[in-house]
This record gives sequence, structure tokens and C-alpha cells, in this order.
Amino acid sequence: MSKKNQKPIVAVVGRPNVGKSTLFNALAGENISIVKDTPGITRDRIYADITWLDRTFTLIDTGGIEPDSDDIILSQMRAQAQIAMETADVILFLVDVKQGLVDSDGKVADMLRRSHKPVVLVVNKVDSFEKYMADVYEFYNLGIGDPHPISAANRMGLGDMLEEVMKHFPETEETEEEDERPRIAIVGKPNVGKSSLINKLLGEDRLIVSDIAGTTRDAVDTEITFDGKEYVFIDTAGLRRKNKIKEDLERFMIIRTVSAVDRADVVVLVIDAVEGVTEQDAKIAGIAHERGKAVIIAVNKWDALEKDDKTIYRVTERVRDTLSYMPYAEILFVSAKTGLRLPKLFETINMVSENHAMRVQTGVLNEIMAEAVAMQQPPSDKGKRLKLYYITQVSVKPPTFVIFVNDKELMHFSYTRYIENQIRETFGFKGTPLRFIIRERKEKEQ
Repeated sequence: MSKKNQKPIVAVVGRPNVGKSTLFNALAGENISIVKDTPGITRDRIYADITWLDRTFTLIDTGGIEPDSDDIILSQMRAQAQIAMETADVILFLVDVKQGLVDSDGKVADMLRRSHKPVVLVVNKVDSFEKYMADVYEFYNLGIGDPHPISAANRMGLGDMLEEVMKHFPETEETEEEDERPRIAIVGKPNVGKSSLINKLLGEDRLIVSDIAGTTRDAVDTEITFDGKEYVFIDTAGLRRKNKIKEDLERFMIIRTVSAVDRADVVVLVIDAVEGVTEQDAKIAGIAHERGKAVIIAVNKWDALEKDDKTIYRVTERVRDTLSYMPYAEILFVSAKTGLRLPKLFETINMVSENHAMRVQTGVLNEIMAEAVAMQQPPSDKGKRLKLYYITQVSVKPPTFVIFVNDKELMHFSYTRYIENQIRETFGFKGTPLRFIIRERKEKEQ
């Protein structure tokens, strides 16, 4: 997968009450990426995928708590700017025309300027361009380029602002040839052993290592060759934040995870065997699920767990239970410390990555569907019965299918799940989510 499949990341930085969430909501509208039927994932609006004209990008709100003193505000903003500089392609610096130019804005502007990342300065709450333009010009003093006036609440000026933001996106045309190597993101909460896992993989004699220079995300990707095949590992580790504010840490972890997951085909979620699967793990897994990636759950520190003959079943059950929305995920019990089952990890990566990119012929799909319908009659409502006409696969990574039916309303989630299970029974598709799009076709179109 080359970098062009990667959505650019735009991070919003700004003081409390300048209207970050209003802007967020104005851009994301209500179709923010929340998977409705995913229990166990609370969705704080930290990120949303936004499509404007023909480009899609991920908008990230770096904001945190609403502090009460200027010193705390400044240190909060510095932390936000840090997150933005480390993860974003473009930084959107939001200021408020009514509060005017504030000392902390200047200090943060200096930081952003030194980062050499593209910064778009946006002045919010400009409800009338005539009335406020003189105040907008004041922000030229920040020395980070032209201020762009908007009113997030009234949705004014958003188009011009987005145009400016998109000027800074990395070119979509990749000149380099397609990179076909599997890209694997190692994700998980702090201290579960992500770094030691990568180091152990590097330490094997059969592995040849070279670092790819920092990508646009400033993460270091590591090339690993195992049994003659090359892999690219995307590391989200190395985040030791000396920050006392817990919300920030969590937000930071989620943002880093989103940017790593976006660039990967396969996501390895590392969880701690001793601690068991936690709510934070479920949040991180939810990001991979929502973004349609192949998933392997690596239960690490397996060597440190007191075990009897039932332990594997108990742990598996707990993981399956907490991550009930991804029954397709493969589970492996590993130890980064002893190297237990790490060769098996590569085997599993190969398998799920093939499944993630698998295409099934239309003829075969329709046979499976016809058989499924014969075995279990489709639901009906008020005398009208659901008819399934045709199924075809439209894309891969993840495998995505379109089913044509007579009435979308009748195609209940549970029946879609039943068809999915029939397809999985035939083809396995282990480790990858499947997506289904239901389209309506009137009887006479047949």
C-alpha cells in the first residue's frame, strides 16, 4: 500500500473557548465516524473523517481540559501544539476575534513556526466581515501568515479555509512505485510491551534491519525481513509523556493510534496478559475496527502469567467478550521477553493480510447467498418479504460487498450478519472485517 491511501491529518490547536468544538461540529456534521452497532466504544469527539470536494482528511481536536489560570492555559496549549506537530500534516491554529490577540497565542505561534509544519491561522467568531476585518488584521502580528476569517457557528468562510488547508496536503500522486510490502501497526496502551516486541522481532538472527527515514508522521517505520519477505512496522511506542494530566495522555494515545492505524494494513493490538483486556484496549481496537483493518490481538507477557489448563480459554473468552464487535480478530499468546510464538506472528500477519486483500468471484458469492436464503428465510414485515437479488464484491482492504435487495428497511442487521457468517464459513476471511452495503432495486428493474 503506498502512502497515497493515507488520509492527511489536520490538527486543531487553540485556547479554551475559541470555538474548537463548534468548528469541529460544523465540519464533521452529524455523520461523524461512529459505528452505531459497536458496543463498548465510547466516542469522545477526538477525531473525525471529513470529505470536502474530492479529498478526505482526518480532523483531530488536540484540546484538553478547560483550565482556569493563564499559566495552565499556556502549558495546555503547548501540549496541544506538541501533539499537533508530532502527528499532523497541517496545523490549524484557531484564535478568537472577540478575545483579540492574547499573549499565549504569540508564544504558541513561536513554537508552531519553529516546527516547520504548515500552519493555517484561522480567526473565528467573525460574524460580519465588514465589522471585524480591522480586528482580523491584528493577527498578522503572530507572524505565521495570513489570518483567515471564519464564523464556525454561522458556517461562514469555511470553504476558503478548507481550500487553504488543502493547499498544504501532501501530493496524492506518488511517483515512487507501489510499495507492496505489508504495513503493520503495533498499537496498544503504554507499557504493554510494544517496543520490546518490535525490538525482539529485530533481534532475531534472520532479521535484517534498516530504518526508513521519518515519514510525514515523524514516526520511524522499521523494515523487517523474515524468511525472505519484507515487512514495514509502524511503531506508536516511545511515548513517555511526563504529563500529570491523564486526559491528555489518553487523547495523545488515541491520536497517535489513529495516525498509525490509517497507514497500516494490519493492526497488532498488544494487550497485557497479567492485566487482562481493559476499556482502553477496547477503545484502541475500536479504531482499527472502524477503519476496516485486519486485526491480530497479541496477548503479551504470557510467560509472566500463572497458568493452568484452562487459562487460555478463560483469557480468550474475556478478550472475545470485551471486543465482541470484532469476532474475526485473531488471538495470539506471545512473550516479547522470551520470544514465544513470534515466528507465528509473521505467519498470522501473512494470513490476515491475504484475507484483507482477498477477492471472491461474483458467481460463487451468489451461490452462497442463494444457499443461505434457502436455509434461512429472509425476514418479512407486514406481509412484505425481503428479497435478495444479487451480491458482488466491490473492493478489498477490507473486503466490501454490495447486496441488492427489494427493500432496504427489511434487511435487518442480524440477517446481514447471517449472510456474512455464511461467506466466512466458506472463505474463512480470518482476521479481517467484512463490510456490506445494502442497495435497493425495485422489482421491475429485474
